[in-house]
Amino acid sequence: MKDISLVLAKLNNPVIFCDTTLRDGEQAAGIVFANIEKLRIAKLLDELGIQQIESGIPAMGGDEKKAIRKIAQMGLNASILGWNRASLEDIEHSIDCDVDSVAISMSASDIHIEHKLRKSREWVLDRVQESVEYASDHGLYISCNGEDASRADPEFMIEFAKTAADAGAHRIRYCDTIGIDEPFSAYQNVKRIVDNVDVDVEMHTHNDFGMATANAVAGIKAGAKFVSTTVMGIGERTGNTPLEEIVMACKHLLKIHTGIETERLKEVAEFVAKASAREIPPWKPIVGDNCFAHEAGIHTDGVIKYLSNYEPYSPEEVGQTRKIIIGKHSGKSTIISALSDKGIRVDDHTASILLTRVRSASVSLKRSLSANELFYLYQDYKDGTNVVENEEG
Repeated sequence: MKDISLVLAKLNNPVIFCDTTLRDGEQAAGIVFANIEKLRIAKLLDELGIQQIESGIPAMGGDEKKAIRKIAQMGLNASILGWNRASLEDIEHSIDCDVDSVAISMSASDIHIEHKLRKSREWVLDRVQESVEYASDHGLYISCNGEDASRADPEFMIEFAKTAADAGAHRIRYCDTIGIDEPFSAYQNVKRIVDNVDVDVEMHTHNDFGMATANAVAGIKAGAKFVSTTVMGIGERTGNTPLEEIVMACKHLLKIHTGIETERLKEVAEFVAKASAREIPPWKPIVGDNCFAHEAGIHTDGVIKYLSNYEPYSPEEVGQTRKIIIGKHSGKSTIISALSDKGIRVDDHTASILLTRVRSASVSLKRSLSANELFYLYQDYKDGTNVVENEEG
């Protein structure tokens, strides 16, 4: 029998993150984590400050069950949760893995009830009550997941949530399973649950229309206390709410203390990217290499003068570094600053000539230039030579 008070003590932030990289993240087509990677990811998430880790699906058995049991016995600070269907057999597998929390998932929309389960609403509510009561009798913290909640009948969703709460569920997971919500509907749907049922609400949003983070923010503003995430947003189809995005949105846009060590977000993303055989796109918010890369002249000049002109937060805050790019769209201030870093001072006239050569070289090579390549162009200029095609005049 678990001590539920120990779990509740861990879930005490203004916003609580339940990261499902190890479950929903690994369900992305083609991703398989080795057990050693699953344990490392769990440890990294714990070190970040994640309050609850959804460790996998115990009912899968085999290596999955072994990894979940090891994670549960690692002595992490985070609560460890196992995902289950609304089935007593599934919950028995979770109990056997020694997790302290369970997610019990059941379809909430008529589309799923009629065309996937081929059952009735009454059957759904009976299974929710039975499985939640069983988990509660075993002292587990319980999240009852309303699958496809964004397409559920609003009145039935309230009945679903009340049934789960009355049976002992500690929270309802509002699942935008196919990512069809937009922030206004997400806010209204979650607010309705918050106002009518005495139970915590968790946002679990998918990214089919690119709105996972926005919908999660909307849900938090409507009163949801929990948010489900995956590192880099990996997950089914187009993925889930990216951990790094919602953490930084909470911190800077909602002004909510998260307790997450944001300086390690890049490090964790890089490990998960390698483990999942996925590249981090350079333009990826928060953890992409281009987040603090500046090339356009007006932007570079602004950043050189005052960092906040074109950066919403410092790169160091998320384990990144600033990059001033020398290329086709650079301005004179970039040329002057980059050469100054090498101890070379140039006047405005020289910078203008070098800028023209930089732009020509960049177009010819179809890429940006390194600081050393700029130095070589400067040496050529001083020597009275020019190797760049399409030179002015």
